Amino acid sequence: MLITHDTRCALDAVVDLVNTAPEDDTAQDTLADVAALADFVRRNDISDVGVLSELDLSAVRKVRGKFARVFAESDARVASGLINELVAAAGTTPRLTDHDGYDWHVHYFAPGASVADHLAADCGMALAFFVVAGEQERLRRCEAPDCRRAFVDLSRNRSRRYCDSRTCGNRLHVAAYRARRKEAAG
Repeated sequence: MLITHDTRCALDAVVDLVNTAPEDDTAQDTLADVAALADFVRRNDISDVGVLSELDLSAVRKVRGKFARVFAESDARVASGLINELVAAAGTTPRLTDHDGYDWHVHYFAPGASVADHLAADCGMALAFFVVAGEQERLRRCEAPDCRRAFVDLSRNRSRRYCDSRTCGNRLHVAAYRARRKEAAG
């Protein structure tokens, strides 16, 4: 599956957005205020965003919840319905653009769109490409028991199981190794 630069950026942004939500009642929402939203926008190099407000924060949180449902959904029909809702509500307006040193690419949000509509349109279309290609299974949650972070499995053989193999994957492998050693010792 060919993933263009702008699609990859949108995938990275939607994963980052979904992962700002608290995983359970004990975790903290890392999209807690307008300053955190501004940091998210900077971190993901989201273009054409004006002055952010509490209304933007609220709208982005709603979009985040819908994207989280897409990552949790195994049924392509249900996921496609969620994506269709996001993209339609954003007033998707595809247009070619070349800005900030990037070559030609497609923006799906209308000029002057809110940050929530921007995310819904661009990120929704990036996820739509995966559903269309029959690759929805690549939209995953980490399999580590104490982590449910979202990620997109871009491995060649669709075998990635953890959000980060250096943390979650390695921690589980070390725990399994220690358990085997303990069992062998006695």
